[in-house]
Amino acid sequence: MDYLSLIKKPIESELNHFISLFNQSLTHEDGLLGSALAHIRQRGGKRMRPMLILLTARNYGVVSDVTLHGAVGLELLHTASLVHDDVVDESSERRGQASVNATYDNKVAVLVGDYILSTALLSVSFTGHQDIIQNLAELGRTLSNGEILQLTNIQNQEISEDVYYQVIRQKTAALFESCSAVGALSVGATSEQVEQAKKFGQNIGIIFQIRDDIFDYYDSKEIGKPTGNDMAEGKLTLPVIYALNKYPLESMLTLAKKVKSGTVNADEIAVLVEFAKTSGGIEYAEQRMNYFADEARKYIDAYVTDDSLKAAFNAYLEFVIQRNN
Repeated sequence: MDYLSLIKKPIESELNHFISLFNQSLTHEDGLLGSALAHIRQRGGKRMRPMLILLTARNYGVVSDVTLHGAVGLELLHTASLVHDDVVDESSERRGQASVNATYDNKVAVLVGDYILSTALLSVSFTGHQDIIQNLAELGRTLSNGEILQLTNIQNQEISEDVYYQVIRQKTAALFESCSAVGALSVGATSEQVEQAKKFGQNIGIIFQIRDDIFDYYDSKEIGKPTGNDMAEGKLTLPVIYALNKYPLESMLTLAKKVKSGTVNADEIAVLVEFAKTSGGIEYAEQRMNYFADEARKYIDAYVTDDSLKAAFNAYLEFVIQRNN
């Protein structure tokens, strides 16, 4: 099924307007900066976060310039965080495309990320909406805190599912939660409606990250990262966390400690990946995705009444669950 077409159907003109504004904000005449921004624009992506903002705004009212500027601000903040994350993680690729730091260098990447972050602040200021501005500012803090928590967790010898959720709630889930909030706030939704929408966004974000983590146990050029890349960066994700807690074999726990200490090699990562698969880690992660999906469906059933929007929200949820890149 073509989920993306279903998602876009009720917001097509608004999405095109967003893309135009977003590309305009990532354009500069200066040679090096202009070149780096053009490199980022080429990445494009599926626009999952802006589409959630637009769908949520449509569910509670009419998409306005406030909605669009809020969407541009949030997507720019997200873009800046990815540029900086690639520097921190020393990543050479981002979704199959060379990262900014790999194409230029770390100095350029940090400065370009700073420029995009400042542009995000400028864009969100155009909303003139105090609550949206505050939401985006808090999101920036939460994302940074999530990254620091993840770095701290690498040093933590405990292998905890609770800490895993704590990290992803402050990273991926916070982004989607903010999307829902910005969309609702931009059209004057009540505080109760905003909270309901935020919970939906959080569930979507958790599903998104679990699916992303499952990708790491399979080799695919579409995804743009090698198998076990998270472990190579010192991160233990849900499938292997489950396997280690369910079957705490000393040999596997030793390898897990090597992951956290940054001393693990490719062959040892392959052993852990296989252990997670054979121990039911993938199935468990999918069960957890389905739990959060059921929670998200409760929101759609209760609070999305327009048939076209209901179809779009359901397609959005299914796409996040079933996506392959």
